[in-house]
Amino acid sequence: MAMASYVKVILGSIAFAIFWVLAVFPAVPCLPIGRTAGSLLGGMLMVIFQVLTVDQAYEAIDLSILGLLFGTMVVSGYLESADAFKYLSKLLTWKSKGAKDLICRICLISAISSAFFTNDTSCMVLTEFVLKTARQKNLPPQPFLLALASSANIGSTATPIGNPQNLVIATESGISFGEFLTGILPATILGSIVNALLLICMYWNLLSAKIDEEDSAAQFLTGDSVSSHHFSPATMSRLASSSSQGRLPGLEITNVLTFPYANGSGNLVHYDTLRNRVNSNQGETEIHGFLNGPWESRTSNCSERWKRKLWKSCVYLVVVGMLISLLMGLNMSGTAISAALGLMILDFKDAVPYLEKVSYSLLIFFCGMFVTVQGFNKTGIPSALWELMEPYAKIDQVSGIAVLALAILVLSNLVSNVPTVLLLGARMAASAALISTASEKKAWLILAWVSTVAGNLSLLGSAANLIVCEQACRVPILGYTLTFWSHLKFGVPSTLLVTAIGLLLIKS
Repeated sequence: MAMASYVKVILGSIAFAIFWVLAVFPAVPCLPIGRTAGSLLGGMLMVIFQVLTVDQAYEAIDLSILGLLFGTMVVSGYLESADAFKYLSKLLTWKSKGAKDLICRICLISAISSAFFTNDTSCMVLTEFVLKTARQKNLPPQPFLLALASSANIGSTATPIGNPQNLVIATESGISFGEFLTGILPATILGSIVNALLLICMYWNLLSAKIDEEDSAAQFLTGDSVSSHHFSPATMSRLASSSSQGRLPGLEITNVLTFPYANGSGNLVHYDTLRNRVNSNQGETEIHGFLNGPWESRTSNCSERWKRKLWKSCVYLVVVGMLISLLMGLNMSGTAISAALGLMILDFKDAVPYLEKVSYSLLIFFCGMFVTVQGFNKTGIPSALWELMEPYAKIDQVSGIAVLALAILVLSNLVSNVPTVLLLGARMAASAALISTASEKKAWLILAWVSTVAGNLSLLGSAANLIVCEQACRVPILGYTLTFWSHLKFGVPSTLLVTAIGLLLIKS
């Protein structure tokens, strides 16, 4: 592609530079408008500077990618409502055998959930639970938060729906869901294992410290309340019967509150609430109601529980059907939107609460980014740079793959992974296609692998890292700050080692 006029090259470069600064530093003091507004500004400047026409700007927006993103976000919202992530969280502490075992579990669950629910969603849902679990066991949160973020990025490489850049690659390359999965899964599995082992080795002393779990457990929530992040109805098997702890005259209170109890108004009565009322008339009435009825309330609660179980089963069946459809090679965008609509209909309620969980700011960011990157391509600068690098980046040579991986790694941390995919994807594929069709497919998979794993290099490398950092800071009382340098200390060796191992295993 020939270079554009000097005026367009300069103005297009300025527009792209503004987009890059706001994407990497969204709170820059001179223009703290954030990433989303920054991408829109970059796209609008491309039109104002006449690098692109209005029609070309609209054509640059890929609706199939936006549709796939939207559909997977809605489906993830229904899965969260159906307690899918709660069950995953429970697996972390079920029969846990210590800190190293917990690290391995976090890596496994984070990787698997990210492959099917996106890395950002998994980090958003699991961060608070992981932090609470570490605090409860009197363990340093840092290695566990690093395990969550890094494994989420590595695990998300396995499928086209694992992260946004994979969505772009699958759409532009035409690689089916099954081909994508089989081509990159071996690298994902071994990369996750190596990442977990590296974490254990680097933090061996911290993870080997003796833990006084009884003392620490007394300070935090236990049981289901940890898994679900909220207080659950009490399940105490026995109330103290001494008058000082709340005994009604002439009434022995034993073996009560062994299941959720609904009072006359249908509200769940917690142990502490009932104990505080036990000497009052209201408490006497509620205890009498609990011991002797009403039968209707308990029957109604049982019916609601069965309805809830049936609805959750339907959600899981729809999601399994969506994954099977994707594996069969059906259109990914259409399949995701169809699954989302199916869940809305099955729910038989106003879908607004689930639609509100969609990150519309991310969708808008993508729109602006598509236009900005297309404008930058029109300047001819990316093509000129690729022509200089292409002779040294042959996909059928070890040295060429190393040069490609290094370029992707650097660009992904400079301009973020999705813009890197948009800038390099078509050029890498075209160059590899001259060698063979298999090489073209391998080029796309290498781009998916390296651009995603590159996110582990630094705290700013991926949105998943930032989500873990921000979520951990905001947890009440138990908050923890994951610093840039503490992440970099682990991120650099992990990224280089996992990237190199994965490149050896990616199949064409």
